[in-house]
Amino acid sequence: MKRPKADLYAHDLSESMWRKSSASGAEHDCVEIAELPGGARAVRDSKNPERAALCFTASEWAAFRAGMIADKF
Repeated sequence: MKRPKADLYAHDLSESMWRKSSASGAEHDCVEIAELPGGARAVRDSKNPERAALCFTASEWAAFRAGMIADKF
């Protein structure tokens, strides 16, 4: 049985390339995103990068982005 969420949380994020949004303010109080295998994403708090990241499957991330874009307009 495949466990995609468990596999994401088992992924070693220590070598991940984290990036902030281009809309990040001067205070740098935002989230950072790292790409994971299969289109998944990890998200962490830029002020507390040592805390555990949240992991999203590719379909969860796509739904989140679609919701944010739809809410913006």
